[in-house]
Amino acid sequence: MQRACFAVVGHPNKGKSSIVSTLARNDEIAISPHSGTTSRTHRVAVETVRAGYELIDTPGFQRPGKVLNWLKRHAVSADQRAAAVAAFIEDADCRRQFPDEIQLLTPLVQGAAILYVVDGSRPYGAEYEAEMEILRWTGQPSMALINPIENETHIRAWSNALAQYFKTVRIFNPMKADFEKQLELLSAFAHLKPEWSKTLNLVTEDLLAARLAQKQNCAVILSRLLEDLCLYETSQKVLSKSQAETVQPLLAKAYQLWMSEREQQSIQELCAVYTHFHANLSIDDLKLPPDLFDCEQWYMWGLNKQQLAVAGAVTGAAAGAAADVMVAGQSFMLGAVGGGLLGFGSAWFGADKLVTTKVKGLPLGGYQASYGPVSNRNFPYVVIGRFIYLYQLISQRNHAVRKDVEINNIELNQQISQLEKATQKELHNACSRLVRQKPVENLTDLLLPLF
Repeated sequence: MQRACFAVVGHPNKGKSSIVSTLARNDEIAISPHSGTTSRTHRVAVETVRAGYELIDTPGFQRPGKVLNWLKRHAVSADQRAAAVAAFIEDADCRRQFPDEIQLLTPLVQGAAILYVVDGSRPYGAEYEAEMEILRWTGQPSMALINPIENETHIRAWSNALAQYFKTVRIFNPMKADFEKQLELLSAFAHLKPEWSKTLNLVTEDLLAARLAQKQNCAVILSRLLEDLCLYETSQKVLSKSQAETVQPLLAKAYQLWMSEREQQSIQELCAVYTHFHANLSIDDLKLPPDLFDCEQWYMWGLNKQQLAVAGAVTGAAAGAAADVMVAGQSFMLGAVGGGLLGFGSAWFGADKLVTTKVKGLPLGGYQASYGPVSNRNFPYVVIGRFIYLYQLISQRNHAVRKDVEINNIELNQQISQLEKATQKELHNACSRLVRQKPVENLTDLLLPLF
C-alpha cells in the first residue's frame, strides 16, 4: 500500500496550520493569527493501527505573480510545466529570492497531493489566481478547502472560482468540524489518487475503532474515580477525645484536598485519551460549583431532590412492584410502592447530609478521628455529571482550538432518562451501593452507555 501525503498550501493566514492540527489530532502545532507563523515545511505523520498518512504544513505564498512569470519563461507548452516547477525549486537564484515558495512547492514536486486552503469570510480576488495557476502547473491531484474563519459571506464566490482550478471543493472549518465531518474529508482524500484509497480507507476504519476504544477508556476512568471518591476516608490517631475533636478541621482540609486532586487526575487522564495535552482545564474552571463540596449547588451537576427521591424509591423497591413515576413531565425511572417508600423518604430527607465524621476510642488506648466517606446520596451523580460534561467538551474539542475550555453545566437527569429503563435501574442501584461503600463489579459497563 502506498502512503498518502498531502501538502496544505495557500495564502498566509488562511488556517492551514489549524487544518493540520485538527486532522492530525495534535495540539502542539503552532497556530497564530499573525502571518509567518509557519516559515518552513513541517511534516506531521498521522498513524493508526494498520495504516497512516502524512500532512505537510507549508509557508504561505508570498510572491506568486513573480513566480508564475518565471515559470512561464521556462515552459512554452503544457507538457513542460511540471518540469519548469521542478527546475524552479532547484534554481539557486530562485531559492534566494523565493524561499517561501520553494518550501511550499518542494513537497509537491516530490509527489504530495494538494490541499489548497482559502478563507471563505474574505472576498475572492484575482490576486489568488496566480497561486492557483502555479499549483495547477505541478500536475498533482488537488482539492480546495474553504475555511470560513469568521463567517460564510463569500463562500459562493470562492466556490465558483475554485471550481475552475480544482475538481473537488469542500467547506471545512477546522475549529468546528466534528469527528464525522473529519471522516468525510478523509473519505474525499481517498478519491484524489486511486492508489491511496486502500490506505486511507484503513485509516478511517482504524479511527472509528479508536473512537469506540476512547469511550471505553473514559468509562474505565470514571468508574475508578467513582470508587475512589465514594470510598475514601482519612483518619488520625490521638491521645484524647478533645484532641480528636481538634484535629477534625485538619482532616477535613486534607480530605477535600485529596478528593480534588483525585478528580483533577481523572481530568488529565481524560485529556490524554483524546491527546489534548495543552487544553487549559482544571478544577478551578468548574464554576458551577467550584469544588466537589459546594453541595448547595449540587443539583446543577447531579440530581435534584425530587429525582433523588425517585432514584431512592427504585433502589428500595421490591422486585415486581414497580410503576412509572413522572418527574418534571418525563418518565424518569421505574418507581415503586411498598418497600420503595422507605427509599423515597430517606433519599429526600437525607439529601443534605454530606460527609461522615467519627471519633472513637481505641482498644489499646487513645482515640481515632476520621473524616469521610461522603454519605450524601447525590454524590455519585455529581461525580458522574461533572465527568460526563467534561468528557463532552474534551471529546468534541478540535485540536486547533487554543482558547480556554468554557465550563457550564449539564442536566444529568436528561442523559440518564435516555437510557433503557433497565439500564437506568442498574445505574441507580450502583450509585446506591457506592454511597454505602459497597463495591459494584460491573460499574464500567453500567457507565458506558452515558458516553
